[in-house]
Amino acid sequence: MEYVPRERVTSLTAVLSVVSLAVVFAAAGGQIPSSTVPTAPEWFLDLIPHVNVLISATAIGTITLGWRAIRRGNVDRHRVAMLSSFALFAAFLTLYLYRLVATGGAQPFPGPDAVYQFVYLPILAIHILLAIVCIPLVYYALLLAFAHPIEELRRTSHARFGRYAAALWLISFSLGIVVYVLLHVIYS
Repeated sequence: MEYVPRERVTSLTAVLSVVSLAVVFAAAGGQIPSSTVPTAPEWFLDLIPHVNVLISATAIGTITLGWRAIRRGNVDRHRVAMLSSFALFAAFLTLYLYRLVATGGAQPFPGPDAVYQFVYLPILAIHILLAIVCIPLVYYALLLAFAHPIEELRRTSHARFGRYAAALWLISFSLGIVVYVLLHVIYS
């Protein structure tokens, strides 16, 4: 069953990607005032990074399960795992952006300057770059899956884009966990 018209996959991918990235960049750039989001208690804001690391670890698991499922020909399990991965990504991003807007910006790095410059920033930069690149890849693979019946998906670029999206997604989520460990475990 078609949920997305086939001829709209590319344009929908572009629109969703631009809107998503605009929201992310606006939040990261301080362009969304904190008054636009509901006020939360400090304990809730402090809890978000810990919840997000659990979401990231779970997403790594669901992406891996989805990848294994499709390699074994289990389309139904693949679909469930990848939709779960997308839902986890959306939850992560919602919580992250909420905290970013509510607190007025990113958390400063509490560790030594040398670690900040030569370890933290490069890891963070790669994590962010991969997350940005993943957005249109994930949307495209997802929309192709919604636009074609399962029997036709092999004749589309769903698998190719899906492989790139999954690989980059795994690396990005993994680097996000490293960022968390640096911020909240090693230099807390």
